[in-house]
Amino acid sequence: MPITPTPQRPEAATRRPQSGPPLLAPALAFAVLTVAYAVVNRSTPHPDASGLAVLHYAQTHGGAIKLGSFLLFASAVPLALGAAVLYRRLRALGITAPGSAITLVGGVLASGALTLSAMFAWSGGRLPADAPPALARALADLSFLSGGPAYVVTYALLTAGISVTGLLAGLLPRAVTWTGLLLAAIGMVSTLTLLASGFGYLLPVVRFGGTIWLLFVAAQLPHTRTRTAQKTAQKNDPHPAAS
Repeated sequence: MPITPTPQRPEAATRRPQSGPPLLAPALAFAVLTVAYAVVNRSTPHPDASGLAVLHYAQTHGGAIKLGSFLLFASAVPLALGAAVLYRRLRALGITAPGSAITLVGGVLASGALTLSAMFAWSGGRLPADAPPALARALADLSFLSGGPAYVVTYALLTAGISVTGLLAGLLPRAVTWTGLLLAAIGMVSTLTLLASGFGYLLPVVRFGGTIWLLFVAAQLPHTRTRTAQKTAQKNDPHPAAS
């Protein structure tokens, strides 16, 4: 008698969306390394310090500069991993709008900015005693620009991408999303630091405030999309296919 083949379920129907590894792990690692870097480099000369002062600091605090550079470079790794996990999590939640891609791009660029800042700082910490003060000042400026305005602006892209998506799709509490949007706005305004040094006080607001905010996002971003979130997204977005 003929053998009837056992019907098999389509692979797509049995496969569950993969949201990626836990997000809290890279967020915590990034936060710890960021705080450790700030503690080690707490006495770094300000951007308006003279080249002689920067060179003298490099000669007397070479070990602290190298350790700070290591911590800064190390913090760039979990930031890039966190951006990748955020992107994958948002995609698994059904987000196909540009917000998920903006989150990934912002995180990768911010990680690259931290890497450049660490490399410039490490190079400045190895200057010989007879190095010209102008070179010490130039390396310090490049490290500041990379880890300051460049990092803050690109990190603002990450916060904006998550916040807009979380607000429209109902994935995060409104307090978290509006705080992220405020940090993104402050990050964009901080670009004026290139024109007036008085805006430099905005940089640590995004640097450390954004780090704390990322921990809240990592703890509260869901793995699955609830019906309530789906209804909120449909209410805010007339085209559900693009949410």
